[in-house]
Amino acid sequence: MKRHWPLVVLKVALFVTIAIAGFGQATLHLWNWLMPALFRLPLITFWQAVGLMALSWILFGGWRGFRGPGPGYRRHWKRRMMERWEQMTPEERDKFRQGMRGRCGSFPPQAVQPKA
Repeated sequence: MKRHWPLVVLKVALFVTIAIAGFGQATLHLWNWLMPALFRLPLITFWQAVGLMALSWILFGGWRGFRGPGPGYRRHWKRRMMERWEQMTPEERDKFRQGMRGRCGSFPPQAVQPKA
């Protein structure tokens, strides 16, 4: 397995190079097609497009945009929501349900199980 690591590194480097070139070309063509016509901005070069991609990557979340919020995010959100729900009074729960009906439509009421 250790003998194959140069091949893996070469494959990753090749993939990253192709991805940067592809996304750079896409950014270049979209910018040069839309921005001068819409906002009278100047045309950009390929390297400016790659720089624009890097800047947007830094400003708008880095790797999170590529991989999503992560595998534990749903469990964390659900656990926090259940904790909040348990701390609500019955009146607060009804108010919450009414607010959700206004946003999401009606949903069937769930029977509340008393804790032993």
